[in-house]
Amino acid sequence: MVVSHAVLARVEALQGTLIPEGLEVVVTRDYGETANEKANELLMHLGLATVSIVVLIGFAIGWREAAVTAVVIPTTILLTLFASNLMGYTINRVSLFALIFSIGILVDDAIVMIENIARHWAMNDGRSRQQATVEAVAEVGNPTIVATLTVVAALLPMLFVSGLMGPYMAPIPINASAAMVFSFFVAVVIAPWLMIRLARRALNGAHHQGEDRLGRLYRRIAAPVIRTRRAAWIFLIVVGIATLVSMSMFGLRAVSVKLLPFDNKSELQVLLDMPEGTSLEATDRALASAAVVVQTLPEVLSMETYAGSAAPFNFNGLVRHYFLRDRPEQGDVAVMLAPKHDRHRSSHDVALDLRQRLAELPLPPGAVIKVVEAPPGPPVLATLLAEVYGPDAATRRAVAQELETLFRAQPSIVDVDNSRGERRPVLRLVPDRERIERFGLSEREVLDSIAAVMGGQALGYAARDDERPPVEIAVRLPQEARAWTEQLAVMPVAVTTLNGRPSGRVGRGRRGPPGTGQLADLSTGRTRR
Repeated sequence: MVVSHAVLARVEALQGTLIPEGLEVVVTRDYGETANEKANELLMHLGLATVSIVVLIGFAIGWREAAVTAVVIPTTILLTLFASNLMGYTINRVSLFALIFSIGILVDDAIVMIENIARHWAMNDGRSRQQATVEAVAEVGNPTIVATLTVVAALLPMLFVSGLMGPYMAPIPINASAAMVFSFFVAVVIAPWLMIRLARRALNGAHHQGEDRLGRLYRRIAAPVIRTRRAAWIFLIVVGIATLVSMSMFGLRAVSVKLLPFDNKSELQVLLDMPEGTSLEATDRALASAAVVVQTLPEVLSMETYAGSAAPFNFNGLVRHYFLRDRPEQGDVAVMLAPKHDRHRSSHDVALDLRQRLAELPLPPGAVIKVVEAPPGPPVLATLLAEVYGPDAATRRAVAQELETLFRAQPSIVDVDNSRGERRPVLRLVPDRERIERFGLSEREVLDSIAAVMGGQALGYAARDDERPPVEIAVRLPQEARAWTEQLAVMPVAVTTLNGRPSGRVGRGRRGPPGTGQLADLSTGRTRR
């Protein structure tokens, strides 16, 4: 975040000097601000979780115990962050998620200690508070140790996950396990000391001084259930039926099942794959039409189109190999949305709306346009991917075509694409040997001339005063003219000369001055596609 702010400040300082007047500078992606928003959101949830637990303990046990918990939770979190720093882990979104994930269980040890101390104090059996506190902690010490180690043992296997998810998931078991270990020591050291310091009089306990309101409510609900065997069986049957009904919701698709929730990010990407062999200009025109559709969305701040060139890619594009999109028939539209607090719809809802609008865009047969969202977690090549293996290309292509038909028949599958591709059209020029010999030329001279016109030829370099690389001076046709037409069919051919005479056999043509090249007209040369 600090680096991104410094970069933006430096760009602002360059206005009017290196950046001339009339040139608009737009921030297309600011991951510093994105990271700041994510971290602040997680810290807010961490604070809400802490406050919720403190309030719950205040109502359930007592406000003195709640005050002890309010000290125990931050102490445990700070110790966990200290240990995480020693082990080389940074405070990132995964680390903060691990703390939120474990905050509900890291207070368990303290709650057990506090409740048992309050119970021993309420016995009023003549012991001092210090003595009762020591005995209360010792009474539940061993079970608390076992419970803590059980949670740690359940979390640590996640540390041995291999592959891409290994380093990504490692902070969760490390931070959660460290939090559990520290929570035990805080529960047996700090929590009892705080109980003695904060409690100025003996606390009333439900075990020996009558039931409180929570106990009376529990007794009123539980007593009818266990009063008779018939009532107990009815309760168990009702619970079992409710469990089966809830489990059937997954099979009946009454609830949506997703690995990670939809994120609300400020960027989208539109990918366009035209039929192979499409010119760069046709791809650019299709991208311009898509950009007009994108501009109709009120949430869009800016966009950039890239035809035949890869757009700046993120982690998602790195995994999906978007940096390889450099062919003339490939294009991207990078879309920047307004900050999430300035728009009413999430980025996922915007993507769904954009996909429906782009579906009405007229495209040539074989063209595919896709709306890509930045995933909330590690990306994959595709949400649903089918790989086809077979004995020959024809069989693989037929099976892939059938699979693609099945994919398109599913209403929940969008942006179906394939990687088999089509054979790119090839234009092959074959010089007429008889005519070449008549003009005293060679095939190399003909092919070199065609290469110079179509691919260009560097004539030299213009040096610049600063340390930047020199500017290339090249002769080539503009991009829109690089197609074999009748105009190119009458293109002259450069002929190498030596002492005013052609280096090869002399033929008809337009002879230049001594020491220069000849130009021979090969307008009747044959072409074969």
